[in-house]
Amino acid sequence: MHRALIIGIAAVGVAAGAALAPAQAQESTFDLPGQATPAPARPDIEGVTYIDVWTNRHTEGPVKYDESPPAGGPHNPVWQACGFYDTAVPNERGVHSQEHGAVWITYRNDLPEADLNAVKDLAETDPYVLASPYEGLEHPLVLSAWGAQLGLDSASDPRLKEFVGFFANREDGPEFGAPCADSGTDETTPIEFPTGATPMAQPDAPEATPVP
Repeated sequence: MHRALIIGIAAVGVAAGAALAPAQAQESTFDLPGQATPAPARPDIEGVTYIDVWTNRHTEGPVKYDESPPAGGPHNPVWQACGFYDTAVPNERGVHSQEHGAVWITYRNDLPEADLNAVKDLAETDPYVLASPYEGLEHPLVLSAWGAQLGLDSASDPRLKEFVGFFANREDGPEFGAPCADSGTDETTPIEFPTGATPMAQPDAPEATPVP
C-alpha cells in the first residue's frame, strides 16, 4: 500500500545555518513544521511507492535508513556528483543528490549488458541521474527519488524513462534547481565517520495537521 508523500519545509534560523558546512551554507535545512504540506502531484506510473520524508538535515555521521536503497532523509553535507558509477557510492551522499533533484538508479552487479548500457546512457545524458551498483536489491533495477521508489526487472521497461522524466529535478522537490552533475564529489570510497558515531535513524512523523 502506498504511503502519502508529505514533505514540509520550514525556514532556517541563523543558528541552523551556522551549523552547516561552509560550502553548503546556501542550502536549506528543514524539519516538518506544525502542519504538513499537501502531497505533490503523482505520475500515472504503475508500481511507484511513496515514502514519508520528514527531514533533510545534514549529519557528519552514518544514517540508518528505513529503505534500501534510501529515498530521502538525513544525509552527508557533500552530495554525490550525478553520473554513472561502476562502484557503489555511500548512501548518505546519494541521498543528498536526491535532495538536489536526482533520480538514483541502483542496479545489480549482474545486470545484463544491454540494460547496463541503457542505464549508463541515461546517467551520461541527464544531469539529474545518478547510477551505481547496489547490494541486496529486490529487483535488477531500483529507481529512487526523494520520497518515491520503483523496482524494475529490465531497463527496457518504459517506466524507467517515465520515472526519470517525472522525478528528475522536479519543481516540488526539496531543493529544486540545485546542482548535481557539475559539483559535489565523484569519490566512491566509504565515508570516514567520526570514531564511535552512532547511526542516525530517520525521525518518525511529528504530530501534524494536514493543510487543506
